[in-house]
Amino acid sequence: MARTPNPGNWRFISIFSLILGITLVVWVLRGMAILSFLPGGIIWVLILFCVIAGILSYLQETVW
Repeated sequence: MARTPNPGNWRFISIFSLILGITLVVWVLRGMAILSFLPGGIIWVLILFCVIAGILSYLQETVW
């Protein structure tokens, strides 16, 4: 029997998806030299935010 996600968890899942999408778009556009003016630290910060949102989403589902 499949578990349905907690309605409060949808917020974390959508934030995770949004940050992941933005990170991938910025990474690809920077690789194509369209956003080459952005420092590499921006990508690392986006990746960090994505990891934090993923951990919070997981904790929301399992612990809280």
